[in-house]
Amino acid sequence: MHRIPLTPLAVRSLPVPGTEPWHVRHADPALLAMTDFRDRPSVTVSTVTSVDEALEHMKHAGVRSAFVTDTTSSQVVGLVTAYDVIGEKPMRQRLAGIAREEVSVREVMTPVSEWQVAHFHDIERATMSDIAAVFANSGLTHLPVVERGANGTVTVRGLFSAAKITRVMKPGGTAHAEPTPLRREAR
Repeated sequence: MHRIPLTPLAVRSLPVPGTEPWHVRHADPALLAMTDFRDRPSVTVSTVTSVDEALEHMKHAGVRSAFVTDTTSSQVVGLVTAYDVIGEKPMRQRLAGIAREEVSVREVMTPVSEWQVAHFHDIERATMSDIAAVFANSGLTHLPVVERGANGTVTVRGLFSAAKITRVMKPGGTAHAEPTPLRREAR
């Protein structure tokens, strides 16, 4: 067993963990900004969840999207974003005579069958510029990353957010703060 020495700190205070901004360069690996579901759980809502409940759940989780599961929560059937919930989709339902509190996630989500996805093996070789270009050219706000297992099963491995890419990429790619250890492991 390796003994780990403990030492006192000679300071009176430290910055609040997780509040320091980090930035990436255009040539940095794309994996630095991907939410990897092997490292953290996904946020999910059921198809029958109201749009207002879904938005509250996303706010509480600190995310702008959630995977939509079937009523048994065993399969992902779609993706819902904060924009889907507060944008024009719920308004169309209201124009059809449906009260907002009766609008469910099912009515505003993007079904899996309509997703545009990236494959993990391509993301492993991609740079931050590559991902930024995907968002710029596609108009997507979120990009699911899928991976095919040894048995041929396709699973959602990760997710990119256009808002996060914009936030962490500095113009010109000159600023760079060291990513957190969790992000380093995702490389």
